[in-house]
Amino acid sequence: MSETIQDDKFVELSYQVIDKKSGEVLNAVEYPIGYVHGQDSALDQSVTIELEGKKKGDIIDVTLDCNTLYGPRDESLVFTDHIDNVPEEYREIGTTITMENEKGEPRNFIVTRMDDKTLTVDGNNPLCGRVVIFKLEVLNVRDASEEEMEAGGAIVAEPDIDGSLAVPIHKV
Repeated sequence: MSETIQDDKFVELSYQVIDKKSGEVLNAVEYPIGYVHGQDSALDQSVTIELEGKKKGDIIDVTLDCNTLYGPRDESLVFTDHIDNVPEEYREIGTTITMENEKGEPRNFIVTRMDDKTLTVDGNNPLCGRVVIFKLEVLNVRDASEEEMEAGGAIVAEPDIDGSLAVPIHKV
């Protein structure tokens, strides 16, 4: 009999983030993510509640309103500048630029538009204004080791994955 997801179980998942309106897959993980259920995980509570009691092989869909997770879209975080004012290495759509506000707090901006004369960056989370379906597949459920319990997740080094669209699973 397969183990079910409950507190102190180590869980491995794969997932996709799907735009509910268009059906477009916005992001999918190449490598499984692992966490200890019931710990302070990177998964949003609405996701962990839905995972409770599931077992290896189960697939679930969790609908998330990204405005609830990240707040509404803020147009004051969108800036357009002359392309000549932007260093060459940032002149590509999708590039992330980290900037600091007057308090020294960092914020990521993504290059969203560019033409011969201008470049536009956006500091909103790419999922703002969207309702997404977080489609998860449970790949494994087992007792967490003591080390995993202390760390709240996998101990092995994980690959560096661009998480720019994986953000809906993270608590804000």
